[in-house]
Amino acid sequence: MGLDLLIRNGTIVDGSGAARYRGDVGIKDGQIVEIGRIRAVAERTLDADGLIVAPGFIDGHTHMDAQVAWDQIGSCSCWHGVTTVIMGNCGFALAPCKAAEREWFARCLTAVEDIPTEAMLAGIDWTWETFPEYLATVDRLPKAINYGAYIGHSALRMYVMGRRALSETATEDDLARMAAAVKEAIRAGAMGFSSSRATTHVTPDNTPVASRIADWSEVDRLVGAMAELNAGIFQVGPDTSGGEAQRRFLARLKQVAVETGRPVMFGTISSRQGDKPNPWTYQLEYLDDCAAAGARMWGQTTTRSINAIFSLKSYLPFDVLPVWRALRHLPLDEQKQRLADPATRRQLVAAEAEMKPRGNVFQGGGAATTDPRKPDYDNLYAMKSVDWDDPTVAQLSAQRGKHPVEVMIDLVLENDNQVFIQPLVNEQPDHVLGMLKHPRTLATFSDSGAHVCQEMGSSLQTHMLSYWVRAKRAFTLEEAVRKLTFDNASAWELNDRGLLRTGYKADLVLFDEVRVRPAMPSVETDLPGGARRLVQKAEGIAAVVVNGQVTLENGEATGRMPGALLRGPGAREA
Repeated sequence: MGLDLLIRNGTIVDGSGAARYRGDVGIKDGQIVEIGRIRAVAERTLDADGLIVAPGFIDGHTHMDAQVAWDQIGSCSCWHGVTTVIMGNCGFALAPCKAAEREWFARCLTAVEDIPTEAMLAGIDWTWETFPEYLATVDRLPKAINYGAYIGHSALRMYVMGRRALSETATEDDLARMAAAVKEAIRAGAMGFSSSRATTHVTPDNTPVASRIADWSEVDRLVGAMAELNAGIFQVGPDTSGGEAQRRFLARLKQVAVETGRPVMFGTISSRQGDKPNPWTYQLEYLDDCAAAGARMWGQTTTRSINAIFSLKSYLPFDVLPVWRALRHLPLDEQKQRLADPATRRQLVAAEAEMKPRGNVFQGGGAATTDPRKPDYDNLYAMKSVDWDDPTVAQLSAQRGKHPVEVMIDLVLENDNQVFIQPLVNEQPDHVLGMLKHPRTLATFSDSGAHVCQEMGSSLQTHMLSYWVRAKRAFTLEEAVRKLTFDNASAWELNDRGLLRTGYKADLVLFDEVRVRPAMPSVETDLPGGARRLVQKAEGIAAVVVNGQVTLENGEATGRMPGALLRGPGAREA
């Protein structure tokens, strides 16, 4: 019998970190069955001459819980070579959820993750209540990439406690019911349990999300429930509101990790925000200390700054001002007419002086776009390329001899797709590199599916390859591919993915190492109900293969839907 797919004449970078080599890859029934010089016939052959053949990339920090219901291809992640994502991070999930609370859950995701409520209400056929029922729904949905999911603390707390979850300590009965639900989720295939202590995570009423109301003994109990099954990862959004707050959070997290023995993950960042922030190296030293104490602990890091993104078609920093607010509610063409009027421009420029000054309160991407402070124009970039070398608005203002606001108006009138980037954390590339180089960090913090008009992290993988490998030569291609594949597969115990090996699932990406890079982002209205989002594709990705089937060729979807629900190691056969 012949092969289903033969990838011939490629340069194989197998995910292990070992040196590349020339060879063919033979695929049958969704698995890699041969590697080397293959003579067998195949139903389809892809010529990979001049291309890198690597394992599909794995992204462990996404919020695609809602998007999976309407977006069959898994964009924007799929365009960047991602074949597997883990969703339900930071305690935010769509299950368990009672029918009466569906809209509330949707609005919470809007408040924290900027996933439009109208898109969720229009795009989700919300038939589940329990977490196992949600997994069964994801399993049935047509999809072109693979999905794993956490059970989320805020969702679970709201399900068990109702609105008490937003203000009260859990009772013993509450804790018992939540612990039982965590065990039920792990047995059904949850990758683990997620939570958040991040001060930026708030409800639509600007109050703390449910997981932030829980005391640490509740966290002990719920992570302990996973420990009783000896399965499941604990992922948590950290408190980075200040140096002392971060130290308290990390000390208590270490106790959870050591006492339960479960793997723990949190986001590592470099920040100048907050009250007396710790140096970025503090977290790396902490990871090493935890390992010495017997904890399994990973930091999740990005490959670049985490930004607030502004544009004429989404948010601008001045939208909170009354004179701007009136203009921004007009149709786009009328906005542009008003922006071109000299008298209106003078009003708009003058209004900027009314903005609230910047303080030291830590702002995530959400508040930075919906409740922004007066911009620091030396830290606000007019995006011209994807190479981290854009001019600042302050520089352009000095060159043109105009007020920064007027410069921004000029730029959006010249190009209504003009994007402005305000780095919030990880502003300095050398700090990002230091975090990426640490052996206990994972290159996986895209937030894909969230902050859909506020941030653009879905291109993490192609940015890693174009910037840190090709432009800066900080990693070899082999090292970078390992970080994007095998390291992540190992951390999430995806034991049949992340390497090009016979017997492994046939998730692959074929790319041109000279050309691979993110494309420029744009704002599109392609969500259900016509809601807007940032879209960023990639260049240099020739093909993506998921479970043995070609899902993308030269950036275009093939219509094949071989994606699978990935169940965690604690799953039991039904």
